[in-house]
Amino acid sequence: MTSLKLTRKFHKTNDFNEIVLERRSVKVYDPEVKISREEMTEILAEASLAPSAINMQPWRFLVIDSAEGKEKLAPLASFNQTQALTSSAVIAVFYDANNIEYIDEIFGKAVELGYMPQEIMDMQLKQVKPYYANISASDLRDVNLIDSSLISMQLMLVARAHGYDTNPMAGYEKEQIAEAFGMDKARFQPVMLISIGKAAKESYPSYRLPVETITTWA
Repeated sequence: MTSLKLTRKFHKTNDFNEIVLERRSVKVYDPEVKISREEMTEILAEASLAPSAINMQPWRFLVIDSAEGKEKLAPLASFNQTQALTSSAVIAVFYDANNIEYIDEIFGKAVELGYMPQEIMDMQLKQVKPYYANISASDLRDVNLIDSSLISMQLMLVARAHGYDTNPMAGYEKEQIAEAFGMDKARFQPVMLISIGKAAKESYPSYRLPVETITTWA
């Protein structure tokens, strides 16, 4: 059976409750299930509609879907080797510490496409470029981590809408992963791994603290 046929047999949905309320973190996947790169591209494009500070989109993805890539990832995945080896793919989410290089393209395309008036772009660039030139490394990291976390959650929900299961993972060798896959480790900073595929067995819900415990009203 081809990868394309495998992807088509899964239930896609735009039912919000089904996407959100039935999402589970899956540890063991059906290793026979493949996701075509065409569909993975679609998933990433939909996830990329997530918000980010002044639309800077600092997130970057490393999609590990080959047997060779998974074998390279496995020893770096600590307690998450099962997810790494059985899932259809593992998406390593990074942020680009030099994403300011794309600001002219981002704002320029917004003007070209009619999303933003030229004068608004000019005004914002005058404010944003000095801000990014002077922001501290820790503040920049905070902003980029928040933005990359937003897209990571959206990615998992988009995957669910496509009929796939996911699991976010923080247990891996963050200092080694970029370099292991030929990426500039100073520029591309790790955020999390997200495994994606089809659960090999039914997953279970988990307890959530009640709203009255986690919420303060003012």
